[in-house]
Amino acid sequence: QVQLVESGGGLVQPGGSLRLSCTASGSIFSAYSMAWYRQAPGNQRELVASITHRGNTDYADSVKGRFTISRDNAEKIVYLQMNWLKADDTAVYYCNAGQRDRDGRHVASDSWGQGTQVTVSS
Repeated sequence: QVQLVESGGGLVQPGGSLRLSCTASGSIFSAYSMAWYRQAPGNQRELVASITHRGNTDYADSVKGRFTISRDNAEKIVYLQMNWLKADDTAVYYCNAGQRDRDGRHVASDSWGQGTQVTVSS
């Protein structure tokens, strides 16, 4: 199993930026597909971005061009750089270690971090 800890959330104004970090331990980080999800109050948890162990990425349409996911396999960290933040980005952001299906989509496992709150407000 893998343990995940998210950090980097906070309160920012619309148009601002944040970089989230997810630090992994307890397993072979480089073998996993990694992803960021988010969940706003009253909403289902949604996939924001994913990255394979080789660095291939995928993004939700709502964040394309604004967010960038990356990973450092040596340090066992996955990042989410968020630029031009909107109020709709407000949510708790979670890191997940999973796999890829045959269509290249991230399949979530039960390995979640505790989440980090991102609030975008004036």
